[in-house]
Amino acid sequence: MIRRLSFCLILLTAPAAAQDLTLPASARQISERVSALDSYDLPIGAFADDAVPARVVEGRVERTTWRLQAGSSTTLQILDPLRDQLRTQGFSIDFECEARICGGFDFRFGTEVVPTPDMYVAIHDYRFLSASRGDEVLSLLISRNPPDGYVQMIRVTPVGSELAPPLVIEETVTGTGGLLADLQQDGHVILDDLHFNTGEVALGEGPFASLSLLATYLADNPGTRLALVGHTDDTGALQANIAVSTQRAQAVRNRLIEAHGVAADRVEAQGAGYMAPITSNATPEGRDLNRRVEAVLLVN
Repeated sequence: MIRRLSFCLILLTAPAAAQDLTLPASARQISERVSALDSYDLPIGAFADDAVPARVVEGRVERTTWRLQAGSSTTLQILDPLRDQLRTQGFSIDFECEARICGGFDFRFGTEVVPTPDMYVAIHDYRFLSASRGDEVLSLLISRNPPDGYVQMIRVTPVGSELAPPLVIEETVTGTGGLLADLQQDGHVILDDLHFNTGEVALGEGPFASLSLLATYLADNPGTRLALVGHTDDTGALQANIAVSTQRAQAVRNRLIEAHGVAADRVEAQGAGYMAPITSNATPEGRDLNRRVEAVLLVN
């Protein structure tokens, strides 16, 4: 199955401008913090002589992170379309490196990174890029913790500058990836764009692109059903976690039925608690990844 996915990041430099992001169904914005006046040490070289060479810039600083289902994509495959778009829109790439060349551990901890769980950086699997367009600068930090990819952008615009043309970063991926392709190939897929408040079992307002895709898939494939399976981290007792994970899966089932018109007998809800982690629960990043709802394909 061939799917065409795109995400478009529109950033305006006016102080009151909003930031819009459209990502593939598997991706979501994790955090955003804007400082009207702040400074940022923009890396301009690899770690050397016990420091990361940096240029101090001041202005309006935007710090934003996203998480997406990377699948088998490398950090370069995630970064490359973004880099091309930056060049097309007049940015010059001032410095870029991959983990080993950057300085590995020393570079990662010598530059600014949004704290976990909003950003995850694998010491041996990340890429960094800094770019400029006139007095405007930005950096991109890309990393992976399979099956997820992480993107951090820090952007600095001089205070009082005139409204610059919008920065539009668009990535188009053509291939066998994507939520529905992964569902058909692997028999299950993580619904990574769903949102539950901490400790709550009610699904956020949405809209959630993954649920629209699942509803369309069920409509196009009448011989299939879905099991929605909730998962938790290992905090608390097993039975309590099974109850929470089941209630969250049920909330997703209800949304498919009530908002997307899916027949009740086409989808069921189950909870596995902490019995099927996808990574270790020893870190905050791992616990965040393990708290999820998956769709499992059932063929009649």
